[in-house]
Amino acid sequence: MKHIYKSVFLATGLLSLTACSDFLDQSSPSEMNDKVVFNNEYYTELTLNKVYGGLTQDKTYSQFMPIQAGLNTDCELIDGLGSDAQNTTHQRGVFNYNASPGFADLETVWNNMYGVIEDANLVINGVDNSSLIEEGNESRATMLRFRAEAKTLRAMIYLDLIRLFGDVPYKVEISKSDLSNAYLGKTDRDVIMENLIADLEESIPDLPWAGEQTTEHVTRGYAHGLLANIALTRAGWFIRESAKEGYITATKNSDDNYPTQRCDNETRKKMYELAEKHLSTIINSGKHALTSTPEQYWLDMNVGNLQTSTPENLFEIPMGINKSGELGYTVGFRVNGPTPDYGKKGNSTGTLKLTAPYFYSFDRDDTRRDLTCATYQLENKSSYTEAMLGNAPFGIYCGKWDYRKMAGNPTWLEAVLAGDEKAKICSGINVVKMRYAYVLLMYAEVVNELHKTQTAYGTDLDGKNCTLSAYDALLQVHQRAFTDRNAAATKLNQLIADKGFFEAIVQENAWELAGEGVRKFDLIRWNLLSDKIDEFKSTYEAHIGNDDGTGTKWPQKIYFNYKKNSDKAYKEIDQSSITWYETPADTKAYEANKDSFGKIDTKQKDTNLPSISSGLNTPVKNRYLLPLYSRTISTSNGTLKNSYGYN
Repeated sequence: MKHIYKSVFLATGLLSLTACSDFLDQSSPSEMNDKVVFNNEYYTELTLNKVYGGLTQDKTYSQFMPIQAGLNTDCELIDGLGSDAQNTTHQRGVFNYNASPGFADLETVWNNMYGVIEDANLVINGVDNSSLIEEGNESRATMLRFRAEAKTLRAMIYLDLIRLFGDVPYKVEISKSDLSNAYLGKTDRDVIMENLIADLEESIPDLPWAGEQTTEHVTRGYAHGLLANIALTRAGWFIRESAKEGYITATKNSDDNYPTQRCDNETRKKMYELAEKHLSTIINSGKHALTSTPEQYWLDMNVGNLQTSTPENLFEIPMGINKSGELGYTVGFRVNGPTPDYGKKGNSTGTLKLTAPYFYSFDRDDTRRDLTCATYQLENKSSYTEAMLGNAPFGIYCGKWDYRKMAGNPTWLEAVLAGDEKAKICSGINVVKMRYAYVLLMYAEVVNELHKTQTAYGTDLDGKNCTLSAYDALLQVHQRAFTDRNAAATKLNQLIADKGFFEAIVQENAWELAGEGVRKFDLIRWNLLSDKIDEFKSTYEAHIGNDDGTGTKWPQKIYFNYKKNSDKAYKEIDQSSITWYETPADTKAYEANKDSFGKIDTKQKDTNLPSISSGLNTPVKNRYLLPLYSRTISTSNGTLKNSYGYN
């Protein structure tokens, strides 16, 4: 049977297919029918591989989801300031919450995501109807694993669609040739999430743990973690198309017409309890652990080392060098133009930026600060050197992905050196959908919320106590980032004493996960997105200008030296020499200086700052959801429409 991979409600592309003479043809000599495909392990796996392959498209997980979709937050910004932030049909304006239904990427994302769902449905339906899953068949376990992988991937995509668009069409069967299930309206996102939870509960026993299967495939740990994340999303705050009876309406950041609500307290408690069980099960399994240091973790990611023994990653979408993956190219440390070490083009890294308040939020001994915040770039202009960015408070690069580390992968380096000045070389760096650090942070949150104390322990699916308390889990993430781990514990305890345990988790979430497409969706479910963006802006304004004598202002100028014995071909900045926190008494002891974040720049303060996330509360409060593309609506046969004040 010839299958339709995009339903009519998804795209106009299928409408054009209806004019083809073979559109309703039930067989084709060039294709095998379902009975042949799904009664053979090899062919079934090939069909599943198509689902994974769909995740490597630019407008699914190669670029859009990991880089753009998670913007903006209090620490992560789209590269769109001033008038650019008002552009409703370009990413620069869209992710400042100024989207319009004319933003063309919306259609591509929608079509591609639903296309992958259609491919997953094909696998699930095929396995369900295969003789190979009968009791006693030697292929049963393998076929059930294929189905479980497809269901988990489908759940992952639906969760991301919900996060982007709110209520969406929910389709879990293959498209029928008579189009009878093509035009679907929206399903309440809560109904969708409850179905996804049920799918994952069914699938988890059929999935292997990491170590038994590579993390480039869905693992049991990821399915547990995804289920927990869906449960927390189900329990959290969401802007609604209309008020839901029995739901709690937020007292802040809520629109009169499109209220921000969450479920009733009883349902919320059940969701947290569900998350606790699945997160505790991951921890108790011992199948995942934190990498020894953040530096080692990001080195492994940049060079493509796939951890096989208690990996930190629960699932990473496999990309291919020079084929897919824009981590390191579209986001990362900037290589500004041609260089002898990294090719004739350099990279872009222009889409995602970090902020000065975020940089200064780190403890000065936290090793994640300089791994995450690249305050300089490599350029080959008047000299081949690392050059400080200067007073760019909203333009710090995210250094987690870094050409200088990627060069440790000879396959990537060969490709980038062979490219010309126009060639974009895809990095092939895998997109991580969940890592163990995030599991620990979610666990700390749910256990503290349920038991009202940070010293409590969760319970796993077998009724066993978790090996970690809420505090232990948070401490693991925090301590790893410091050389002196005893001092790190003292600093965490002080943070908890000053701000409370939950706020410490919110802060650790930023320090650990910025740039990874995670924070925005947590801030949304906590109903903190607007508040934290306001806080970031007020923090910036409070720390610029002349020193007020209290030490609360950032230095207006920084001083630094270059390394004396660097083994690099370029001048390398001695990062330990930069005077980020005080103006030195003897400025002549430094080789170079640069205007920095504390200096008032009228354009940054009066034009750029107000433009950041300018559409979040105008004209509708808390409108972080995207509209449906205009053509998606016009070709839906009247089943879809926009909401939240989008025209």
